[in-house]
Amino acid sequence: MGELLADHTTLRLGGPADRFLTHTDPAAWPDQAHAAHGSDTAPFVLGGGSNTLADDVGYPGTVIRMATRGITAHPLGDDLVKVTAQAGEPLDALVAFTVAEGLSGIEYLGGIPGTTGAAPVQNTGAYGQQISDTLTHLTVHDWILGRTHELHCGECDFGYRTSTFKTQPGRFTILDVSLRLARRRCASSIRYQHLADALAVRLGARPPLAEAARAVLTDRRNRGLSLPADGPDARQAGSVFLNPLVTPAQAAAVRAAGGPVHSSPNGTLRASAGWLLEQTGFLPGTQVGPGVYCSQDRTLTLAARDGATATSFAAALEALAQAVLTMHRIHLRAEPVRPLRRSPTATSRNSATLSGPGRPSGPR
Repeated sequence: MGELLADHTTLRLGGPADRFLTHTDPAAWPDQAHAAHGSDTAPFVLGGGSNTLADDVGYPGTVIRMATRGITAHPLGDDLVKVTAQAGEPLDALVAFTVAEGLSGIEYLGGIPGTTGAAPVQNTGAYGQQISDTLTHLTVHDWILGRTHELHCGECDFGYRTSTFKTQPGRFTILDVSLRLARRRCASSIRYQHLADALAVRLGARPPLAEAARAVLTDRRNRGLSLPADGPDARQAGSVFLNPLVTPAQAAAVRAAGGPVHSSPNGTLRASAGWLLEQTGFLPGTQVGPGVYCSQDRTLTLAARDGATATSFAAALEALAQAVLTMHRIHLRAEPVRPLRRSPTATSRNSATLSGPGRPSGPR
C-alpha cells in the first residue's frame, strides 16, 4: 500500500498515492524530476497540504511533496532587496524573515498556511497585499518540455486568487520564488477597517512594520482564520469558497440586504461568500454532511471530524454552493484542490491554445 495522502493534508483525508516522493534538496531536483518523468500521468505536487482535498481512493500516479527550505537576501540598491525562498519554505516563515529583516511588501500575508511555492498558484493575498505585488520571477520545471527555467511575473497571468499556474494544472512545478521588497520601518498602508481598528489607527496609516505584522496574526486568530493545532476544527482547509463575482444588480441586492460587496481596481464586484452562506441558513457549527461541519468560528471554513470522508466533504461543498445558487442565483467556486489524474500530453494540447505558459500542479 502506498503513502496515505491523509498523512500529508490538513484535512487528513485521502487514500494512497501509487508513488510518493519527497523533495528536500534543491540541488537534487534533476534526479527527482528524472524519477518522476516517464509516467503517463503528470505528477501532483503537494506543499503543506492545507488546500488539498485528496480522494478516498488516493492518487493513481506520482505525488511529489515539496519540502525544500531556505531563504536568501541580496541587496539591489536604493533600499530594495531581492529575497528568494525555496518552494517548500512555509509562507509564514518567509513573512517572519522579511519582517525581522525590516523588509516591507508581504507583511500582511503572515499566518496564512501553506508553502511559499504554493502562494503564486492562487496568488495568495490578504489585507490588500498579494504575492504578485512583489514577485519578480520563479524557477519552475516544465514537465512538457522536460527542462527547468525561469518565469517572470508578467508571464504568470495573475488575477484574483488565480494565475497561469492554477488554470492549467500539470505543466509546471514551482521550485523557488523571488521577490523584490523595500527596506522600510513602516508597513504598507492599512486598507481594511478591522485591521485599522485592531491597531487603533486610521485607514491609510502606515504603522511600524513589526507591529502591523503582529496585529495581522492576532486578527486572523480572533476571526478564525488561523489553522488551529487541535480541537474540533483542526482538520480544515481554510476558506472553502472564493468571493464570487457579481453583476451590478446582484451587488445592489446584496448591499440592500446588508451584505458586503468588494470593488476591485479593475471595476469588478465580488460579494462575500461567507455572508451569502450565512444568509442561506448555514451558521458556524452547522453540520453540512457526514462528519463535515462549518467551523465554530466561521461558516466559510469547513472542518472534517469523525466520520468524514473526501466524498462527504466534496458533497458538502456542492450542497453549500447549490444552496447559495438557489437562493441568490450566485455561483460559488470551491477553493480546495483535488488531485485528479492528468495526462501531460493532454496538458500540452490545451496549452497550445494559450499565449502564455502553462500552470503548475501545486496546492498549498
